[in-house]
Amino acid sequence: MDPRSWAHTDRIAVVVEPGEVTLTYRDLDERANRLAHVFRANGIRRGDVVAILMENVEHFHVVAWAARRSGLYFVAVNTNLTGPEAAFIVRDCQSVAVVATSSMCEVARYLTEEVVPKVRLRLMAGGVEPGWASYEGAMMNAAAEPITDESPGDLLQYSSGTTGRPKGIKRELEEQGTPDPTMPFLQAIGFNEGGVYLSPAPLYHTAPIYWTMAVHRLGGTTVVMNKFDPEDALALIEKYRVTHAQFVPAMFVKMLKLDEPTRSKYDVSSLVAVVHAAAPCPVPIKRAMIAWWGRIVSEYYSSSEGAGATFITAPDWLEHPGSVGRAMMGSPVVIGPEGEELPTGEVGDIYFAESRKFGYLGDPDKTAAAHDAEGRSTVGDVGFLDEEGYLYLTDRRNFVIIANGVNIYPQESENLLIAHPKVADAAVFGIPDVDRGEQVHAVVQPLHPAEAGDTLAEELLSYCRENLAAYKCPRAIDFDMQLPRLDSGKLYKKKLRDKYWA
Repeated sequence: MDPRSWAHTDRIAVVVEPGEVTLTYRDLDERANRLAHVFRANGIRRGDVVAILMENVEHFHVVAWAARRSGLYFVAVNTNLTGPEAAFIVRDCQSVAVVATSSMCEVARYLTEEVVPKVRLRLMAGGVEPGWASYEGAMMNAAAEPITDESPGDLLQYSSGTTGRPKGIKRELEEQGTPDPTMPFLQAIGFNEGGVYLSPAPLYHTAPIYWTMAVHRLGGTTVVMNKFDPEDALALIEKYRVTHAQFVPAMFVKMLKLDEPTRSKYDVSSLVAVVHAAAPCPVPIKRAMIAWWGRIVSEYYSSSEGAGATFITAPDWLEHPGSVGRAMMGSPVVIGPEGEELPTGEVGDIYFAESRKFGYLGDPDKTAAAHDAEGRSTVGDVGFLDEEGYLYLTDRRNFVIIANGVNIYPQESENLLIAHPKVADAAVFGIPDVDRGEQVHAVVQPLHPAEAGDTLAEELLSYCRENLAAYKCPRAIDFDMQLPRLDSGKLYKKKLRDKYWA
């Protein structure tokens, strides 16, 4: 649906749960226009940057659409960050405006003129702190019609920082509109006008905000969960007759670990297609979801950088279990240590040819390291291609374990452990070993905390040895009641690993 027609329809564009807070397309259009006028009145012009510091609330899409219509970059700041961490991002991207909610006031108070000097407009919704203006008040006196100089803006996304400090990922704005990278995926899963899309993850991540805004372009309704809960997700699918949804594998695991009476009491028959991404999905987990929901569970592989992407349907995946699919954007190639293109079946660094151009903000060295002489780009993942062009991931380059000179990819044993009925989550990584260089180690989050101990550790170690070659298996297991997994589904393995390397 053309955004220019939004002002003429009362179809629901956004629902935020819990609370059933709704915005119609007419509401979204009017509020985005008003905020765009506020930006212009404060001297904010095409190419400038606006930071969004909000949880999953109805205002989030208003700010994002106002920026996107005004030729601005918008940066969605992770709401879990501390004041100094958030200030680093706002300062690093040279944001000239910040729009926040009052519930984020502890972080917002840190974004003073001295800390982030380029910011000249501070708006707060739901309350006002010293140094901040009222979001509602600013909107009240602004015009509801479109600004006269509309132009396409874009997301300026920061990496999750699982392997280091977050980096801004910036693409050049295009005069005629930046191609929406999610459209091919939505079309591949059959989403169209009138569909209902469930978004259970924080909007500050790339996929949730991109996909929900693409849903608006197609005239659908986006149901946004303020926070993911496995049973609540099932209840919302039934309540809103959700047709499409996107999850991460950790969410699948939590839903599958619900007892059978809880899972079976919700009607999920409205689902037409479901996609998952962001982290590797263990094969047993994927099989269990297909057995539960049917052959509607598709998968894609991409990155915040948007360098390239692959896609695979459930029927294709059942023929190629473990694959993340074939090319959807760009062309994947596997590169060896000398820069040579590797044959099918051999593991190496994954690059994409014919990829979207991107750069890391303020870091030309990292930008250069992500591209080779042929113009291909990589985000540091490792894997291989089969003879039919299906891509398989083995791990992140940073987490490959080298023991006795042999490369070990911990994802394999990690996926195995997560599939065990007594395990809620698991992380496998290398720790120092005087003789071997590194040894394989695991940290497990037990499903039932009372079971943590030597007996369960030995059971899990035996389980690994029964299903994997001995050199791939952890030599020891520690327990942690909550692993540091980001709400995007990515495991913050560096945080665990650094304790041992310290």
